[in-house]
Amino acid sequence: MTTATAPARERIAEITRRLRRAYPDAACALHHENAFQLLCATILSAQCTDERVNLVTPTLFARYPTPAAMAGAERAELEEVIRSTGFFRNKAKSLQETSAALCARFGGEVPAEMDDLLTLHGVARKTANVVLGVSYGIAEGVVVDTHVKRLSQKLGLVDSSTPEKIEQELMALLPREDWIDISHLLIFHGRRVCNARKPLCGQCTLADLCPSAEV
Repeated sequence: MTTATAPARERIAEITRRLRRAYPDAACALHHENAFQLLCATILSAQCTDERVNLVTPTLFARYPTPAAMAGAERAELEEVIRSTGFFRNKAKSLQETSAALCARFGGEVPAEMDDLLTLHGVARKTANVVLGVSYGIAEGVVVDTHVKRLSQKLGLVDSSTPEKIEQELMALLPREDWIDISHLLIFHGRRVCNARKPLCGQCTLADLCPSAEV
């Protein structure tokens, strides 16, 4: 029987299976209707909760529904709409410069290639992976946010401490078909059970597979 002390490679399949059973509803928490909206919402989510972003985006997308509209927005007005997400000046600049680039170089569409996405202002691998995985079903990597970083470390799945290296370790550990889902699953588990301040180890479906469990 697999235990918490077994190597990560021996535990990962069962961890994934249990998380899928526990969270059949696991999905991207950012509300969106298309790839452009998801790209904008993900840019806004930096240093901000998904809940706060979801409060802001209905007004944002109603006012600026397309890349052309976003690119042509009055900067002060755009900043005011997204102010509550924090770092609103930098985020407004990223939204407008990215939208302008979509219009100028990609026909107003969000590209489905990692290299293209990384040329956009304010877009790094995490944001690109979100868009590729959720909007296009393309597994180019693993989204590593604060929950994924914390849980992958607590579960003893990775040895690294930086998101970039954690992503590479998870990609090597998991079959490619699980790269997209694992992030959603770990995020749901982090929010509902494995709370950073007080993890509910006694209620955790992974307790016997987790070297950090307090049971």
